[in-house]
Amino acid sequence: MLKATLTYDKGTIVIHGLAHIPFAILDPRTNVLRALALHYSNIIEYLKQSGIEYSDYVFSEESMMLSSSLSSSSPPLSLRDYQQKALDNWLRAGLRGCVVLPTGSGKTIIGIRAIEKSNAASLIVVPTLDLMDQWTTILSKYFPNIRIGNLGGGNDDIQSITVSTYDSAYIRAPFLGNKFSLVIFDEVHHLAALGYRTIAEQMAAPFRLGLTATIEREDDLHKDLPRLVGEVVFQASPDELAKDKHLASYEIERRMVEMLPDELEEYRRNMSIYQQCIKKLSFQRYPIPLEKLIIMSGRNRTAREALLARNKAMNVALNSKAKIEELREILAENKGAKTIIFTQHNSLVHEISDKFLIPLITHKTIKEERQDVLRGFKEGRYMAIVTSKVLDEGVDIPDAELGVILSGTGSAREFIQRLGRLLRPNLRNNSASSSSSSSTTSSNYKDYKKARLIEIISSETKETVTSARRKRALKIMRSNNNYDHPEEEMKRRSI
Repeated sequence: MLKATLTYDKGTIVIHGLAHIPFAILDPRTNVLRALALHYSNIIEYLKQSGIEYSDYVFSEESMMLSSSLSSSSPPLSLRDYQQKALDNWLRAGLRGCVVLPTGSGKTIIGIRAIEKSNAASLIVVPTLDLMDQWTTILSKYFPNIRIGNLGGGNDDIQSITVSTYDSAYIRAPFLGNKFSLVIFDEVHHLAALGYRTIAEQMAAPFRLGLTATIEREDDLHKDLPRLVGEVVFQASPDELAKDKHLASYEIERRMVEMLPDELEEYRRNMSIYQQCIKKLSFQRYPIPLEKLIIMSGRNRTAREALLARNKAMNVALNSKAKIEELREILAENKGAKTIIFTQHNSLVHEISDKFLIPLITHKTIKEERQDVLRGFKEGRYMAIVTSKVLDEGVDIPDAELGVILSGTGSAREFIQRLGRLLRPNLRNNSASSSSSSSTTSSNYKDYKKARLIEIISSETKETVTSARRKRALKIMRSNNNYDHPEEEMKRRSI
């Protein structure tokens, strides 16, 4: 009678005793079958269904159980209705799958419950050191009897619950692959990247949970996430959660500004050069994919000239002085409102910081300074902060009421992440609202300040197309529910 033996070796499952099995190929070096560790659960299921006896040495006993569960001394951990539904769906799917929820909706708490339910050694993979610290802090609260390990930022400490950056997990995946039965991928859209996906492929973990606010990627690589983690098992939009008072309601306002005459002239001159170069290149489709133009620019002089002209034109539109004056008006109109200002380029961050005496955060801001700025924003010492892309995800942002996008890309993920910075529940600071009651929700979610997101767009430029792409992204996000859409407003300004 056939009998198989399964072991783990550097990101793969080695199968002894069989000549053929799905998911595996013959390794000519050792003359045994070998499969990506990703297929561990599929191989076990095949052996069981085929009635083939097997000995499984892939995991050690330490990988299968936690030494301690949630402590009675831990803070109470009750789930909101949508969080419970997300967890239940994940459990019904065999402890595999992705949960898509807006920023501020409590995805981390779902992860904590997943660890408890699986009762298994768990690896949490995050994109930034800030998120590693945040996960470590909250895990320590709910699992006080377990030492939480860290991989990344100079840390190399593996414990039964470990938080790792994507970069460290990528490097260590062949070694980590049989040490954890549950892997949680925070901001799971990162996992689909051609490099990071090898983390999932080299992990034998039968239980997998992906968490994100925006699962779609511009390159469509998110279509591989069902293979790597599991299908989307639960999804809710900001509109849906705002309707039930779990997130703040919001409105989006788009303000069109006319660039100064010299700015408009420079923009048009560079766009003319760009379009003439594109005609010379004889592309078969339009608009030209920017990625393709960048690749061509390395070996084609005309493509390089087109790219440089395009970049100059967009820099003029994105950094127009008219936008600065519009921002001045917005800040004057909203004195006392906690405001986050988003830009595309660090140069504009510094200009705004200097001109309006607003603290800034960029990727170059040291950790201690960033923490002080965010703490000051939370405490009300600072009523506004200005940032580039560094706060789009991976940083816990205090409550804000107003967001202003001076410049950005047309990326759906970027826009939704920036909107999510404003959606944490923010109760009105008055006794009347704090004592009011609601027939549809608990007393914790009563009367909220409405969050506002204002886009400042240079008219007569391609930035209007970028804004339209963001708007389409929001429509797609809303299409999964039947709730009323928040109001949107368009204003045209001439500076």
